[in-house]
Amino acid sequence: MKLHPPTFWKHVMTVLGGALGAQALPLLAAPLITRLCTPADMGAFSLWLAIVAVTAIGATLRMETAMILDHETEQQRTCFGVVLYSATITAVIVTALTVGAHLVDVPAIHQLTWPALLTVGIGTWLTANMQTTLAYATSHNAFGKAARAKVWGAGTIAVAQLVLLFVGVGGVALLAGQLIGLFTGLMMARHFLQPPPARIGWTMGPEARAYLVRHRNFWRFALPSNLLNNLVGQLPLFLIGMRHGAMAAGLYALTQRVLAAPISLLAASVLEVFKRQSVHEFQTVGNCKQAYRYTFKVLMLLGLAPSLVLLLFSPQLFAWVFGPAWREAGELAQILAPLYFLNFVASPLSYVFFVTGKQNVDLWWQLTLFVMTVSAFVIPGSLHDNVLWYAIGYSTLYFVYLHMSWQCSQNRLATA
Repeated sequence: MKLHPPTFWKHVMTVLGGALGAQALPLLAAPLITRLCTPADMGAFSLWLAIVAVTAIGATLRMETAMILDHETEQQRTCFGVVLYSATITAVIVTALTVGAHLVDVPAIHQLTWPALLTVGIGTWLTANMQTTLAYATSHNAFGKAARAKVWGAGTIAVAQLVLLFVGVGGVALLAGQLIGLFTGLMMARHFLQPPPARIGWTMGPEARAYLVRHRNFWRFALPSNLLNNLVGQLPLFLIGMRHGAMAAGLYALTQRVLAAPISLLAASVLEVFKRQSVHEFQTVGNCKQAYRYTFKVLMLLGLAPSLVLLLFSPQLFAWVFGPAWREAGELAQILAPLYFLNFVASPLSYVFFVTGKQNVDLWWQLTLFVMTVSAFVIPGSLHDNVLWYAIGYSTLYFVYLHMSWQCSQNRLATA
């Protein structure tokens, strides 16, 4: 199969346009937000957001990924029903667990306020349903409509947080603004895309159970793998909060937010197109190495310059943009810049594990990454020492990951 660069770039630019709009307002608002809240406020909010991000993956059972493979209306309706049911149950469970953890004084959770504890389930439910709706858009090449929904959601978050901080609501402003934006984004996505309405009851019907059986590799392998991936991504924040306090967690949270921007902006845009290209090529010729090779080159080209800027000038840039109190966050960004470059390249290409049915290989790698992350942050040392060991270990594993994904794209990777 011949990959058509003009078509590839047309789709990338459509998704990128929406991602740019979705990221522009939060990034423009960030220098104002950091001057209206403290690192401790940012740390507590980021902890809440981390819990939501991880539990939302579990809430979908990764069925939204299966939707990209099933284009029939009834199958997609069933998928929406499965996710809606799972997300509702998950929202109740995670709220109960976080409240219980707070009552027994779990160190990281104890930093959350009662509004945060009682809304973590709502955030999980909204995020899971938004992810599924955007997957529906990808399955129909509706990149433009998905982009508009993302802009509405992200813009509303930024404006709501700024307004609430300005009127003196305090640290809860970040949380409230996030929820308002998530709700707005979901409503606009459903308005633009008009997905099939889900069927839901007190129990899963036979169609939903059959759907789960047919796509069992997603919840057997992709779900724990993605849970581990997201947990590992948020684990440093939890461990830093426990070992070094809320202020250190806030500094790391800003670092993570800034470094993740190119990934969510550019790499995620390329990923949405790579999903379609890789699936089509694999179904046509039995491998997706051409789509993989082309996407790899695109990601290298897009990611190199921003990574070099962060590596060379992060402390000065953070102090200038966010205020002197945040200079140390720039020092952390300098340490993590090479790692995030590898993340930028490797993460979108990991979709080949789904395309080729090798989710179990990805799962074993995620387990190794989890062990490495915990080890890096339990080693005695300063915040900078822990982050450095984390960056070295994670970068090494990413080279292994890229090799495995390339073998997988050629359909030459043996099942572990």
